[in-house]
Amino acid sequence: MDGESPEPASTPTGAVFLSYASQDADAAAQICQALRSAGIEVWVDQSELRGGDVWDHRIRREIHDCTLFIPVISASTASRREGYFRLEWDLADQRSHRMARDQPFIVPVCLDLTPGTGADVPESFHRVQWTRLPAGETSPAFIERIRRLLSAKPAEPPAPDRSAYTDTLRRAAAPGAAAPRRSLSVALLIALAVAVTGLGYFAVDKFLLSKRAADGAETSVAADQSRGAAESAIPEKSIAVLPFLDMSENRDQEYFSDGLSEELIDHLVHSADLKVIARVSSFQFKGRNEDVRSIAHQLGVTHVLEGSVRKDGPQLRITAQLIRGSDGVHLWSQTYDRSLVDVFKVQDEIADKVSQALRVALLYDPRAGNREPDVRAYNLVLQGNYFKARRTLRDVEKAAQLYQQAIDINPDYALAWARLAGAYLTEEILRGPPSEEQNRRLLDALDRALRLDPNLAWAYYTRGGFEMNVTWNWAAAQADAERIREVDPRFHLLPSALGDIALVFGDVNRAIESYLDALARNPLDSSTLDSLGAALCAADRLEQCLQTRLSLLQVHPELDGVHSSVGVARLYLGQFAASLQAIQNEPDEDYRLSGLAVVYWAMGRRAESNAALDSLTNKFASTDAYGIAAVHAYRGEIDDAFRWLDRAYRVHDHRMLLLKTDRLLRNLHADSRFQALLIRMGLVDRSQRRTSTL
Repeated sequence: MDGESPEPASTPTGAVFLSYASQDADAAAQICQALRSAGIEVWVDQSELRGGDVWDHRIRREIHDCTLFIPVISASTASRREGYFRLEWDLADQRSHRMARDQPFIVPVCLDLTPGTGADVPESFHRVQWTRLPAGETSPAFIERIRRLLSAKPAEPPAPDRSAYTDTLRRAAAPGAAAPRRSLSVALLIALAVAVTGLGYFAVDKFLLSKRAADGAETSVAADQSRGAAESAIPEKSIAVLPFLDMSENRDQEYFSDGLSEELIDHLVHSADLKVIARVSSFQFKGRNEDVRSIAHQLGVTHVLEGSVRKDGPQLRITAQLIRGSDGVHLWSQTYDRSLVDVFKVQDEIADKVSQALRVALLYDPRAGNREPDVRAYNLVLQGNYFKARRTLRDVEKAAQLYQQAIDINPDYALAWARLAGAYLTEEILRGPPSEEQNRRLLDALDRALRLDPNLAWAYYTRGGFEMNVTWNWAAAQADAERIREVDPRFHLLPSALGDIALVFGDVNRAIESYLDALARNPLDSSTLDSLGAALCAADRLEQCLQTRLSLLQVHPELDGVHSSVGVARLYLGQFAASLQAIQNEPDEDYRLSGLAVVYWAMGRRAESNAALDSLTNKFASTDAYGIAAVHAYRGEIDDAFRWLDRAYRVHDHRMLLLKTDRLLRNLHADSRFQALLIRMGLVDRSQRRTSTL
C-alpha cells in the first residue's frame, strides 16, 4: 500500500501552486523563495514521501483552489512519462479546459530548454507564454508578471450548486412529503418539439442533445430549504462510487477505469440494505476536484468510494478508498497489484470490503447465469461502453464494432450480445426509421443473449426499448419491464422504465411515483428529471412544474431547451413577461421558435406569433412535425394541428409517445379525430374505444 505524506496547510486565496520533479527541487525552491519574498503566496509540496491517500486528496484540492499553476519544466522532466508531477500537470490541464481561453491559469517555467520546444507536456501548456529561468534564477520581470496575473485574475465560474436541488428531492421523496420541486421536462421539451430525443422507454435510448446554456441563466428559487432536515433524511447505509482516475502512463485507459467504477456500482447496488447512487449521477463529478464532503451531500449519501487505476499491458494497480462523507475521514483503503486476468477477483474483493465496512450483505452475483467472460472480451466490452456513452452516431458505430470483436473472442458472452443489440437500437434512433434488416439483426442479437442467459436484465431492457421506440408495442414493452422486475428487481433503470410506460398511457400519478423512485438513486439524471417534469405538467401541478424546470436549469444548465421549458411553465402560470424573457434567452433556435410562437399568441401579439411559427415551419418541417402540430393546437388551429400530427405519425416521431399527456394538445381532446389517433397509436383500450374517423 502506498505511503502517506504529512498534510500541508491549505492554499490561501490567490495563491500560486508550484509543481516540480525531484531533480528540479533546488530550482523550484529558488523560485518559491523569490515569489514569497515579493509577498506572493506559494504552495509547494516539500514532503519527502509523496503518494498515498492523504497526499492525493490534498494535491487535488490545492490544484482546484489555486489561482496560478506554475509547472517547472526541464529537459529531464519533459521527456519523462511518469512521476507524481505528471499527475499534477494532468490535473492542471483538466482544470484549464474548463476555463475561458483568455483566462490565465498555467504559467510554464522552463529551466534549460528553449521555451515551448522539445517538451512532452499537455496541450494547454503550449497555448500560453513560457518563461525561461535558467537554474531557477528568478528575474524581477517574472515576479512582476506573476503579480499582474494575480491582480487581473477574474473569478472562475462556480460549478453548478446541486445542494439545493438534492435537498428538495430528498424531502419530496420522504414518506408523507408534498409533491417534488425539481427537473426540466421531457413533456414540454418534446411537445415544443425539437430535439432529437425519444421519450424512449429505458434511458439507454433517451437522448437529449445539449450545448452550453446562455449566460444569465435563471436560478432555482426553491423555497423552505432546510439543510439539517435534509441531512437527517440521508440513509446511514448509502454510498456513491465516483469514477476511478486513470493513472496509466499514457492516460489512455479511461474506458477501463470508468468500466471498473460501473462494475463496482453493479456489485453494490444489489445489496437490499444499501442505497447506491447510479452511474449517471456519480459520474457528474468526473474530472472535477470537488471536495468529497460536498459530493456526498449533493448525492445524498453517507459514504463515497473513490480510487485510481494504473494499467500497463496485462498488469494492474488498483487503489480504492472508502471515505465518510460527513468529515472526509478515510475508513478503509487498499492497493491491489494484480494481473488483468484477476480483475474480477479484485472487483469482488473491493465490493466485499465495502460491504463489510458498511455492514451490509451482498446477495447477488452480477455474473451469475453466465460463466466468467474471457478477459480480452471483457476489456473490449468496456471500450464499447465508453464509446457508446458519447451518443454520437460515429461513436455508437465504433461501440458496435468493439462489441462484435468481443463476441468473436467469446461467442458465449451474453452481455456482449445484449450490449451489441443496444448499440444497434441507438444507431436506429439516431439514423431515423429503421429497416426490417436492421430490426432483424437487433432482435437476433437479443435472442442470442437471452438463450445464453435467460435472466439477463440488460437484454430485456434493450428489447423493451425497441418495443417502445420502434414498434410502439406497449404490451410487449410492459412485459419486458415486468420480466426485469422478476429477474433483477434492483436493476437501476427499472423505475424510470416503469415511469415511461405509465406516462405514455397517461397514468401521471404512477409515473411521478416511479420517477421519484428512480431519482432517489440517480438524483442528477437529466433524462429522468425531464420525464418527471412531463408528469408534473400533465398532472396540472404547475407551480411544482416550474420549480422543477428552474432546479434542472441550475444543475444542468448545458441542456438545450432549458430556458424555453422554463418559459412555457411560466406561461401556464400566466407569467407572460417572465415567460417571454426566458424563451428569448433560449440559444437553441427550434426550441426558441416553438416557445415564441405560443407565448406571443398568449400575449395577443398575433403577428409575432405568426412570424415565429412561419420560421419554425420553414426551417424544421422535415424534422419537427410534432412540434409544429403542438403550436397549432395551442393556437386553436385544430385542422392544421391534426394535419401535422398525421405527418408525425407517418414518420414515426418519437414525441408521439406524449400524445395523451402534452398540455399543448388539450384543445384537441374534444375532437373525435384525437380519439381516433389514440386508437391508431394503441393508447386506448378496446373497452374505451368509440366510433370515430379521421
